[in-house]
Amino acid sequence: MTTDPNATTDELQLAQPRSPGELFFIFNRLALQGFGGVLAVAQRELVERQRWLSRQQFIEMLALSQVLPGPNVVNLALMFGDRFFGLRGALAALGGMLVAPLFIVMALTAAYAKFSSFAMVSGALRGMGAVAAGLIIATAFKLIGTLRSNRLGLPTAAAFSVLTFVMIALLHWPLVWVIVGLGAIAITIAWQRWR
Repeated sequence: MTTDPNATTDELQLAQPRSPGELFFIFNRLALQGFGGVLAVAQRELVERQRWLSRQQFIEMLALSQVLPGPNVVNLALMFGDRFFGLRGALAALGGMLVAPLFIVMALTAAYAKFSSFAMVSGALRGMGAVAAGLIIATAFKLIGTLRSNRLGLPTAAAFSVLTFVMIALLHWPLVWVIVGLGAIAITIAWQRWR
């Protein structure tokens, strides 16, 4: 990996995965912790625990992975693996994300088909939905500090965040049109400021 001349001191002190095998096991551990969503666990594992990414780098990769088709954490795993080991790394990270959870989901699907009529099971699933929402909110609060160093500037980045929330949560606009519309405007502004 080449050193970015614009990298911050924090980014220069980051570690790197030693092998595709290590990527596989870390992404496998990440996936097995991600009940209700892997995003919060991915941030904790890749940024805080392994120190493979800075918060800013994580936000940038996450932003790109969210606008690409497919599950955002799968896209993130592919991009992250490719960043360090090319195709081998991408496949290792993807395999780690999917292999063990695939078998668990298949077993849980069979169990759910058998026990879904029990009130205790449906109550447990509703409770897990609340936990998943809490994980997403906690991750948002952890990462909101990166808006200060965003190329758009804090006021503009905060305005885009609020606009996105209003359009999706309150106005119920389709996600794809919000991403295309606001994304194009944000990219244009960031590109102009970059120059």
